[in-house]
Amino acid sequence: MVIDPAVSAETAGILRANAHLLSKIRLGWRPEPVAKEHARRNPSSLVLLLATPPMIALVTVLMESRVAPAGFVVLGAFVVLVLVRMAAFNESPPESRIHERVVYERARWHEGRYLLPEDFDTEAQAILGRAQEAIGTVLRSHVNAEGLLDDVRNAIMLPAQEWEIARLLAKLSSLRTEHRALLGRGVTAEVAEAVAPLERALDSSEAAVLARVEALEGYARHVAEAEAAYHARGQIEELRARLPRYEELLAESGADALAVPEIERLAEDAGHLEQALRRSVTSAHEAFRHLEG
Repeated sequence: MVIDPAVSAETAGILRANAHLLSKIRLGWRPEPVAKEHARRNPSSLVLLLATPPMIALVTVLMESRVAPAGFVVLGAFVVLVLVRMAAFNESPPESRIHERVVYERARWHEGRYLLPEDFDTEAQAILGRAQEAIGTVLRSHVNAEGLLDDVRNAIMLPAQEWEIARLLAKLSSLRTEHRALLGRGVTAEVAEAVAPLERALDSSEAAVLARVEALEGYARHVAEAEAAYHARGQIEELRARLPRYEELLAESGADALAVPEIERLAEDAGHLEQALRRSVTSAHEAFRHLEG
């Protein structure tokens, strides 16, 4: 599912973890109301409260009469009845009902700000998947985490792009489903002629969304190139840090003269990779500016 990035992280987490309930809510399901007031409002509780003084008087009379054992029996039964009503009064609703109610209230309050898998047809799901993969490539990259890219803008703009793409694809899916249902019933030549511009509108809209996704994928490719250079540079730096030990071994073995060109080439490789990383990062920044446009 996709959630509007303007929704709070707490609410987004609740919605994502309960997609199955959101689907049920869409179909009209409502959880049972959660209330502790039912015991207070229960008529039997009120009757019991009003009956207490007469019952105490009755028990007192019985216990002072020749049928005192009956008074103990009546008193015991009344105490049991009071304890049962107190338990009902203090009874709390199950946690599952409370949880369902919380999800229901959040879902109703944020209606229209989240999209479920069933909101997308097959074609839209494929396009959305491509967008999400590209965004994931950027946000999970080390070059982004290290601040070599504009990590702050990425964290804000890329989720906004995902939401906008998903929102448009959901609309497109809905209209396309209705359109196909209409055509499935059969149309006359006149209707087919009127339908043609609508089909072109659907195709144009999909092409426009696809262009956004391709721009995201282009940005992700530049980031992937920068990521590869970043890791390669790190590996070369590790090798350079070990060079003194290799040089010492070669000197002690008398083979240092043979290895000098290779060692120098390793140092050159590190310089080349640093330049490659900078070029890749620059290219990624250019792609980001194109994405914004």
